[in-house]
Amino acid sequence: MTFKTEQEAFWAGEFGDDYIARNTSRRLLPTKTAMWAQILRAAHSIGSATELGCNIGVNLQALHDLNSDLQLAGVEINEAAAAKARSLGLAEITQGSILESVTLSPADLTFTAGVLIHIDPESLPMVYDNLVKLSRRYVVVCEYYNPFPVAIPYRGHQNRLFKRDFAGDLMDIHGLKLVDYGFIYKRDNWAPQDDVTWFLLEK
Repeated sequence: MTFKTEQEAFWAGEFGDDYIARNTSRRLLPTKTAMWAQILRAAHSIGSATELGCNIGVNLQALHDLNSDLQLAGVEINEAAAAKARSLGLAEITQGSILESVTLSPADLTFTAGVLIHIDPESLPMVYDNLVKLSRRYVVVCEYYNPFPVAIPYRGHQNRLFKRDFAGDLMDIHGLKLVDYGFIYKRDNWAPQDDVTWFLLEK
């Protein structure tokens, strides 16, 4: 596979493989399930969902556990992660880059979770386009939030983690409207996550 950005090669390679070992489904699944239970309270008539950058499929597993009738799909750049997600048998998994036009059937909801923060800012418009194009109604972003764009060192690497107002971009560029949002604190007593802010947007 040919990559357009350093970030794609970074996550498709050894670092992406190591990420799988650090983020097991057994540890993350309860917190992801709690998060999606919050998000879906304000989303109506969801029968299908597609995740861009699904890694090993923990979010897809959480969605399935909440509603086993959901039709699920995911796109993942790392071959080993895509194989693990596919092995769950819960979703149609495509190995590929979300920085190119993704060809999948539209879903009621599309989302990213901890993915946009690792995209080269110049490549974000294509990912935004994919999120909106593939969605019939809702778009969810679960990412680190910052009111203005900023790059943060990530595990000893530069230009691998970027914070900004991703939801604001989607509202400004694609005209999506805000339905709901929430913050999950890393010291939450029941279902902590790494200071993630989620936004539920509607077309």
